[in-house]
Amino acid sequence: MTRISLQEAAAQLGVHYMTAYRYMRQGQLQATKVGGVWQVDIADLEQFKAAQSAPPVASGPGSGRKSAPWSQRLEARLLAGDGTGAWSVVESAIDSGTDVDEVYLDVIAPALVSIGAQWRRGEIDIFIEHRATGIATRLVGQLGARCARRGRTKGTVVLGGPQGETHALAVSMLADVIRLSGYEVFDLGADTPAESFVSAARNVDSLVAVGVSCFTDLSKDSAQEAIASLRKEIDPSVVVFLGGASIPDQETAQSLGADEWARDARDFVETLERVLKERNKQRAG
Repeated sequence: MTRISLQEAAAQLGVHYMTAYRYMRQGQLQATKVGGVWQVDIADLEQFKAAQSAPPVASGPGSGRKSAPWSQRLEARLLAGDGTGAWSVVESAIDSGTDVDEVYLDVIAPALVSIGAQWRRGEIDIFIEHRATGIATRLVGQLGARCARRGRTKGTVVLGGPQGETHALAVSMLADVIRLSGYEVFDLGADTPAESFVSAARNVDSLVAVGVSCFTDLSKDSAQEAIASLRKEIDPSVVVFLGGASIPDQETAQSLGADEWARDARDFVETLERVLKERNKQRAG
C-alpha cells in the first residue's frame, strides 16, 4: 500500500489543500490519519480521479448527487474516528436531497451494520466499533431536532429495548423515523424492565402501538416477558411490534407474543399505517 500526504494528493489533483481536505471530510476522497498527518492511498486517489472525470449523471428524481455512495463515505469516516467528517457526509447527503429518514435508514444504518460485521469477522478492533457507534450516536442527536413534527399527531407509540438489551441507538433511530411520519413517540431506550413498558403504556394519551427492539438472543426472554405484561394491561387494539436483528421474521415475532414484526423503521411505519387503516375500515363497516 503506497500512501502520500493529503498535501501531495491536492497537488496531484491540481486543487488547494483545503479543497482536498473538504473532499476528504465529505467522504469523497478516502484518507487515514497517520502520526497526526492525513495520508491518501494512491489507489484511492486514482479512484477519486476516475470518479471526478466520469460523465455527469443525468438530473432528476432519484439521480445525481442523491445517488452518491453516502453510506460508504460515512462508514469510512466512522472507521477513521472522524466525527467532524462524518457530520460533513451527513450534511452533504441532506444538501443533495436525501431526506432525514433516508439518512437514518440508507446511510447511517448500513454503515453501522457493515462496521459491526467487520468487528465480528475480526477485521477491526472492538474499540473502533465502539468509537464508530459513539460518533453515530452524536449524529443522531444532531439530526433529532429535524424530526419534530408540528400539528395534530396520528397517535402515540411507545418504544424500548427489553431488559438486558443494550442497543439504544437503534431505538433512537426508530423513534425519529416514526416521529417524521406524524406520531408522538415515547423512547424508553435500552434495558427497559417489563414494568416500565407497562407504566409508560398506561400513562400516555392516544396509544396506538408499542415497539420492542431485540438485537441479541439473550434479550428474547425479557422481550417475551415485556409483551406478556403489556397484554395484561393495554387495550387489545394497541398494536404490539417486535423487531431487531435477533427477530428474523413474522413467525418468530408472533411466537414471542407480538402482533407484528418490523424489518426496520420503514417497515414499522408502513405496517402500522396498514393495520390502523384496516381497523378503521372494520369499525366503519
